[in-house]
Amino acid sequence: METWLKELQKKRAIAVIRASEFELGLHLAKSVATGGMQFIEITWNSDRAAETIARLRQEMPDCSIGTGTILSLSELRDAIAAGAQFIFSPHVEPALIRAANDAGIPVIPGALSPTEIVTAWQAGATCVKVFPIQAVGGASYLKALQGPLGKIPLIPTGGVTLDNARSFLNAGAVAVGLSSQLFPSSLVAAKDWDAIAQLATTATRYCSIEQGKKP
Repeated sequence: METWLKELQKKRAIAVIRASEFELGLHLAKSVATGGMQFIEITWNSDRAAETIARLRQEMPDCSIGTGTILSLSELRDAIAAGAQFIFSPHVEPALIRAANDAGIPVIPGALSPTEIVTAWQAGATCVKVFPIQAVGGASYLKALQGPLGKIPLIPTGGVTLDNARSFLNAGAVAVGLSSQLFPSSLVAAKDWDAIAQLATTATRYCSIEQGKKP
C-alpha cells in the first residue's frame, strides 16, 4: 500500500468514471489511459462495474484500476474479487477500512469535518477523500486542514476541475479526483475518444509532480 501511495503522489490525479453502459465505461477508461492517466476509478454503481474492472485489469496492466461508492462489506468483497486495486467509499465505516486493510488493498473513505477525517485515519485509511470539497470552501478549506492534520494524506473530490486542481495540490492535497471535467457530455455523446484522451493528457501534465506546470 505504501508503494501505491508513493506512485499516486507522483501522478496526483485519479480519473473517476461513472458509466451508465458497460462499453462506455471501457471506452472512457481506455481513453484516459491513452492520455497518460494511471489511476482510474470505476464507481461501483456503474453498469457491470465488476466486469469492467476485471476487463481493464486484464487489458491495462500498467494502470491502477480501483472502484468507488462502496457502501457495504459485501460490495467491498465483490470489488476485491473483481480485481479492484484500491477502494473509495463516500463515508467512514471502520469495518470497511479493516476489511480492506486485511486484504492489503488501499482504502480511501470519504470525510468532510476534521473529526471525520481523523476518525478515518485512526481506523486505518490509506488516504482520506475530502468530499464534497467545493461546497465547503474549496482549496482554502483544504489548506486550513493542513495545520492540525498535515500528516494525513487528503484527496479532494467534488468540484475539482482542470482550472482549480493546481490550487488543491498547492494547498496540500496528495492527489485530486477528476470526473466530469475529463468527460464532457458533448464529447461522450460524440464518442470523441481522442478528445477525451487529450483532456487526460492535459490533466496528467498539469497534476503530475514531474511536470508541475499547466500546458
